[in-house]
Amino acid sequence: MKVLVVGANGQIGRHFVKMLADSEEHTPKAMIRKEEQISFFNSLGVESVLTSLEGSVEEIADAMKDCDAVVFTAGSGGGTGADKTLLIDLDGAAKTIEAAEQTGTERFLMISAINADKREMWKEDMAHYYVAKHHADNILRASGLVYTIIRPGLLTNDPGTGKILATENLDSGEIPREDVASVLLHALANEHTYNKTFEIISGEQDIEDALNRL
Repeated sequence: MKVLVVGANGQIGRHFVKMLADSEEHTPKAMIRKEEQISFFNSLGVESVLTSLEGSVEEIADAMKDCDAVVFTAGSGGGTGADKTLLIDLDGAAKTIEAAEQTGTERFLMISAINADKREMWKEDMAHYYVAKHHADNILRASGLVYTIIRPGLLTNDPGTGKILATENLDSGEIPREDVASVLLHALANEHTYNKTFEIISGEQDIEDALNRL
């Protein structure tokens, strides 16, 4: 598959693009929003496209028109306010889903957040973040695209272990960003993950085995 990675310059995105570039089955296309980010992807031999999630649906559709799948790893980041979170994590995701529908790009993977469906667990200072993730996930599930929604626990920069716990409902836990990227890679063409929403933290199962048990 040729895969449009939305949020390619993020921490999970960079790991994932490198993995795609090293794989024999898939080819990445990095969607980025700043010219100064291009050099990193050029150094990997990866095609990139300058497109903002705050732009139009048509601009996003143009970025993905030659792709077979979309992976949405974008986020506004912890340093922005609720307004930016809604524009990127919610409306940016919604526009990307609409663009995929327009272009016939049926495979869509979304990085969400653990407990995004459990309002009773949303902390007040993070409520806007969970609101965005919750409703973006629901828009994707209602879209008719072949979706996979992955909800990782607390993200760390520890080296990946290749071992996870994956199930529909988890309360808490941590996982390295590198392992989240590995889950994306394994899930891309794994039919056990099609049209499913699941949560992941570090665990004892190999990633492929854990996904095959979903």
